[in-house]
Amino acid sequence: MAKHAAPTTHAWLNRSLIGMVHLHALPGTPAAGRSVAEIFSHAVAEARLLAEAGFDAVLIENMHDAPYVDGPQGPEIIAAMTAAACGIRAALPGLPVGVQVLSRGSREALAVALAADCQFIRCENFVFAHVADEGLMTRAEAGQLLRYRRSIGADHIHVYTDLQKKHACHAITADLPLADWVHGAAFFRSDGVIITGSRTGEPTDLADVRTAREATRLPVLVGSGVTPETLEATLLYADAAIVGSWIKHDGLWQNDADPKRVRAIAKVHQTLRSNHGG
Repeated sequence: MAKHAAPTTHAWLNRSLIGMVHLHALPGTPAAGRSVAEIFSHAVAEARLLAEAGFDAVLIENMHDAPYVDGPQGPEIIAAMTAAACGIRAALPGLPVGVQVLSRGSREALAVALAADCQFIRCENFVFAHVADEGLMTRAEAGQLLRYRRSIGADHIHVYTDLQKKHACHAITADLPLADWVHGAAFFRSDGVIITGSRTGEPTDLADVRTAREATRLPVLVGSGVTPETLEATLLYADAAIVGSWIKHDGLWQNDADPKRVRAIAKVHQTLRSNHGG
């Protein structure tokens, strides 16, 4: 297998706007009802909508598979996600694509990303233990995940890591300030950190974003609650904003992307980038 140099650049991260593509429920999950071909077509169509509006990247995720089970994930999940990722990459070859596999599917996400020539994955439990809605997550992923990345020749794929993950209780680490989470992620060789609110669609505390920015030279991404009204303040400290809920019909993540909302936030983003010369 071809070897690649470790990632050293995040050139496409420049006050970037990343759009979520929530795949319809995958085979075998409780809400499944569409064929893989239908899931594939829907994912490509939403990614195309985002790209044509001016989004800088997309992140595919199996959020409709709730309730989630901890990894390892079944081959049917990985096959369907690989099909969707390959479809997006083929239709939009210049668009950076990321992968997240719920829950605790970081190895699977790396495998999908490698097969589909994607640029990054999102890892929800890279450092420190916590209690999520799926249950107790006692093992940090960093050590095993980065060894797996090396073993499959995927060092060129960035691993962006959630800190104090949403939909989780962090009482176990309540004595650990956010800056120490950031330092821990950096020490364990994270390629970038993701700061969120407490749940999907919940605004991210900008004080937390600033804390992360001041604690590291790694890229800082904001992963929940971004709206056109908060985008400028978010990108004052963050290298990228991941937008999911707001771009959907009625602002609900469960719905399909709303072309009007997609274009509206992309227009705000383009104006901000133009005004800041980037």
